[in-house]
Amino acid sequence: MPKESSTDWTHFPHGADVGVRGRGPTIGAAFAAAALAMAAASVDPDTIRPESAVAIRCCGEDDEDLLYAWLNAVIFEMATRAMVFGRFEVEIEGGELKATAWGEEVSLERHHPAVEIKGATYTALAVNREDGQWVAQCVVDV
Repeated sequence: MPKESSTDWTHFPHGADVGVRGRGPTIGAAFAAAALAMAAASVDPDTIRPESAVAIRCCGEDDEDLLYAWLNAVIFEMATRAMVFGRFEVEIEGGELKATAWGEEVSLERHHPAVEIKGATYTALAVNREDGQWVAQCVVDV
């Protein structure tokens, strides 16, 4: 599991779906790590080359709504562009999220997608601070 020094991601069990959780020193870093956890539910992020950058913007009424919108925006970009993403940079200010996702066109032979990610859900949706870190999580439908 790839990790940066101050952020990390994990999966947590949830029936037939997948829980994704990101942690980071800022809310943006936690959202980026949650998106990486979501991508890793389908493909190994270490196999993804950062060949193309895609700008993603969304907004939400609160932090949880923004996480839900963010993850679904990433899923939309992956589906419509036939891409996989392995790196994210996220800035959040006043309920508005501006991000860049780096990735490449999906290759069945090289990426071996395990599941199709259909959408983020409100199940276990939470954004909060724990032990000095931001934590962003929800369950994604696969």
